[in-house]
Amino acid sequence: MVSGSLNMAVVWLVAMVVLLVIEAIVPGLISIWFALGALGALISALFHAPVWLQIVWFMAISVLTLALTRPFVRKYVNGRVTPTNADMVIGREAVVTEAIDNLHAGGAVMLGGKTWTARAAAEDQLIPSGETVRVLRIEGVKLIVEKK
Repeated sequence: MVSGSLNMAVVWLVAMVVLLVIEAIVPGLISIWFALGALGALISALFHAPVWLQIVWFMAISVLTLALTRPFVRKYVNGRVTPTNADMVIGREAVVTEAIDNLHAGGAVMLGGKTWTARAAAEDQLIPSGETVRVLRIEGVKLIVEKK
């Protein structure tokens, strides 16, 4: 029985090391919770717990640490969004250089010295050339705009 527990301790130790290596290689927090679960199972194996109990400890600790820390981690560690240059056009005003007509898939605006393909937010709205519009969002490479 002691030999079986020692073998399982080696299995949990290897699992923990592999999970920590994955954590070190992959950006963001991915497997740290499961490495902690493997640590709990390793400790139970060293105390000669049956394999089913080791598995229960692994699952329970993994799920518990994931549930308790994931919201915090998502908010403070992985929650940093860096706006791109494209994101900076949202909310800005642009001038229509080619009439915007969603039905015929046409339209362009000039914004910041650059010409962008544009579509109206309202499907049936036609916006003539020369109008000033406000950028609502970006879909692919098109600006979605509305009349000011």
